[in-house]
Amino acid sequence: MTSSRITRRRFQTALGFSLAGALGHRLGRAEQTSGFRLNYILGSPMYGTTPLGEVLPEVKKTGAMHLDIWPRPHANHREQVADLGLDRFAEMLCEHGVGLGAITRYDLGPYALQDEMRVLKRFGGRVIVTGARNADGKTLRDRVKAFVANLRPHVAVAEELDVAIGIENHGNSLIHEPDSIRYFAEFAASPHLGIALAPYHLPQDEDLIAEIIGDLDKHLVFFQGWQHGMGSKTKLPKEQELLQLPGRGPLDFTPLLRALKRIDYQGFTEIFMHPVPRGIPILDTTAAVTDEINRARAYLEDCLAKA
Repeated sequence: MTSSRITRRRFQTALGFSLAGALGHRLGRAEQTSGFRLNYILGSPMYGTTPLGEVLPEVKKTGAMHLDIWPRPHANHREQVADLGLDRFAEMLCEHGVGLGAITRYDLGPYALQDEMRVLKRFGGRVIVTGARNADGKTLRDRVKAFVANLRPHVAVAEELDVAIGIENHGNSLIHEPDSIRYFAEFAASPHLGIALAPYHLPQDEDLIAEIIGDLDKHLVFFQGWQHGMGSKTKLPKEQELLQLPGRGPLDFTPLLRALKRIDYQGFTEIFMHPVPRGIPILDTTAAVTDEINRARAYLEDCLAKA
C-alpha cells in the first residue's frame, strides 16, 4: 500500500523551493548577479477563496516563486491548508515548483504566533506578517518601546526558527504613523523583527514613504506594492477600487523603488489591494486577476528602470 504521507525527499524538495530566491529578511543574503531586483511574492487574497489547486499554477505566471497565504476574512487559503493537511500541501507546492514564503495572520496577533512560525519554518518560509498591539506608556515612543519589549519571547522563537516577524503599519494601530515606525526600528534590535510596510496606510507622499524606507533600512522585512487610491472600506465601481494597485492610482512608486534599491532591499514585494467585500477575488476570473497583477508588476518594473 502506498503511504499518503509525503516522502522525506519530496518534503526536502518543497523546502528547497521555498528557500531559493528571496529572503524575507537579510539573513543569508544571496549575491545578485544582474543588479537590483524585486523578489515578488503572490498574496493569496488577490484570488479570494479560489481553491489552492487553481491558485498555485498562477504563482510563476506573476513573476513570483513564493506564495503568501492568508486566512479568513481576506481569503481562506490557510484554512484550505489545514483541511488538506501539511503533507498534501507540501506535495502541491512540489508539483508546481513554488514555495510558501510567508503567512499573514492578523487574526492571531503578535503574541500567538509560535505554532504558526513552526508551520512556516517547516516549509522553509521566511516571514510571518501580523499587526501591532497597544502597550502602556506616557508617550508614543514609550508605548512603542514597551510593545517591542513585550515581543521579546516571541522574537526569541523567531530567532530559534530563523524566521522573521513583520509588523504591518496598519491604520489606527500603535505602529501606523511615520514616527511610530521609526521608533519601532530604533528598538527592534533583532533582525528577526521588522516592519511589513504598507504604503496604503501612510500619507500618500512619495518622498515621505521613500524617506521611511531609508530610515527602516535593515528593519524592513516585507513590502507591499499597495497605495490608498480611493480606499477599500466601501463598495466602489471596480475601476475605482483598482486604484489601490501600483500604476492605477496617483502614487508614483519610482521614489519608493529608488529607496528600496538604495538600501538593497532583499525581502519580498507583494502586489496587493483589498476588494470589497473581503474574501472575494479582485476580479471575476483567475486569469483576469493574474493579468492585473502582471499589469501592476510591469509598472513597478518600469519604475525600477527609472530608479
